[in-house]
Amino acid sequence: MKQEMAETIGLQALGWLAGNDDLLPVFLGSTGGDVGALREGAGDPQFLAAVLDFITMDDAWVMAFCDASGLDYAQPMQARQALPGGGEVNWT
Repeated sequence: MKQEMAETIGLQALGWLAGNDDLLPVFLGSTGGDVGALREGAGDPQFLAAVLDFITMDDAWVMAFCDASGLDYAQPMQARQALPGGGEVNWT
């Protein structure tokens, strides 16, 4: 997947997360951010990668996001791998 498409999926994930009253506070609490940080991060591929990292922690979240967005269940992880830090594997 190309980075441009991955960023688009990341933005979709951010929008879905921002509209999720149950998960948004969990995400903000885990990142230490606020709603303003969401707006600022929308243009940052690393922030979008963090959003996808968060969503892909739970299969139910992936399924809910994909169902709401019309995406295949594999696409969030594929997008994550195409964003900064996604292709790195550190076994040490």
